[in-house]
Parts: sequence; C-alpha cells; structure tokens
Amino acid sequence: MAHFAELDSNNIVARVVVISDEFELDGETWCHNFFEGGTWVQTSYNGNMRKNYAGIGDTYDTTRDAFIAPSPYPSWVLDEDTCRYEAPVAYPEVAADSLDRYTWDEETTNWIKIEVL
Repeated sequence: MAHFAELDSNNIVARVVVISDEFELDGETWCHNFFEGGTWVQTSYNGNMRKNYAGIGDTYDTTRDAFIAPSPYPSWVLDEDTCRYEAPVAYPEVAADSLDRYTWDEETTNWIKIEVL
C-alpha cells in the first residue's frame, strides 16, 4: 500500500490516504484525479522518505523535502537531520528499572519530575 498526503495552499497536510500499490508509481496524479483536485505528495509510513510520516496539520517543507509536525513548545528547536523538534534540554537519564517520568515545563524550559502517589 502507498500513502499520500493532500496539501492545502500553505503546504499544510489536510488528509492522508492509502492507495493500492498498483497506482504508486503515479500515485500523486491518481489521487489528484480520483479526489478531483488537490496537491498530493507521497509519504512513507516507515519514514524512509520525506523524513517523517505525514500527519494532519503537519507542514510539507519543499526545501527540506520533509513533513514536519508543529513544534510542541515555542522553546523547542528543529533538528535539521530528522526534521523533528527537540527540547533545548535533554530528557533526564532514567534507569531501566526506574518508574521516574518527566514532563516538559515551558515556563522554566526544563524537565520536571512527575510525582507518583
């Protein structure tokens, strides 16, 4: 199966569809004709093309040829290699047998431990 994302006029993903492999080689044209218009770009469920699998609300960056999800927080920065946003501070190291978990606090731009009762 092949996956294709429909883009709006601002290159924002409006929907993602799955079509038969028989149309994959000309899938963008097939989607355009079948859905009566639109701009279509192939995406890959396993991320082997265009960096990331397209999701509704993601942006297709034509320069990077990548789908990029919205930044979860204003302080997070885009990793140019993965085209994913990362926190400006690394997630704390947690031992494999630990139940410690952390959440991002935008006000302090740091991870805070979640207290488990």
